[in-house]
Amino acid sequence: MPRTTPRFPKLQIGLPDWVEGQLPAADHRFETVDERMELAIALSRFNVSVGGGPFGAAVFNLDTGRLVAPGVNLVVPAGWSGAHAEMVAIAVAQQAAGTHDLGAGGQPRHELVTSCEPCSMCFGATPWSGVKRLVYAACEEDARAIGFDEGPKPKNWIAELESRGIEVVASPLRPQAVRVLQDYASGGGPIYNGRVEA
Repeated sequence: MPRTTPRFPKLQIGLPDWVEGQLPAADHRFETVDERMELAIALSRFNVSVGGGPFGAAVFNLDTGRLVAPGVNLVVPAGWSGAHAEMVAIAVAQQAAGTHDLGAGGQPRHELVTSCEPCSMCFGATPWSGVKRLVYAACEEDARAIGFDEGPKPKNWIAELESRGIEVVASPLRPQAVRVLQDYASGGGPIYNGRVEA
């Protein structure tokens, strides 16, 4: 007898409707690293105001400076621990490009810009995504300072990415990104970490 209802829920993760209203026109060129980071931080700030986590990210075409995909942290609203801003931005970019590999032949060079240094999961996803440059603002210690567990990552993680041909740019606009984290914590935002048994 055929099952009338699915046994498992359908995975549905999408950008919140408000994101589109926070973006400039599609033909806008983000000329500088600071401009691109300003967008990631603005997304993180607005995401907090609507009940999301204090992290924002975006994938850009490195050659044109155009936005390919925004991303915000959706862990709590989506009920999925993998819905970090970087993962969401990468997924949206890959869907838009029609490929799981943003570094594949025929693809432009892509840059992942994130309001905070990648956690261990997002670090692992970066080389698989195909991006050629990673830019982050706040550091792991800033996220840990408000209680987030960023997971284990190699001490020489930047060198690991660079050995795979991924340039890393550290800490443009760090104070602005840190402020979002601090405001989130002082406002009582949930700190969602996996349970670690000692």
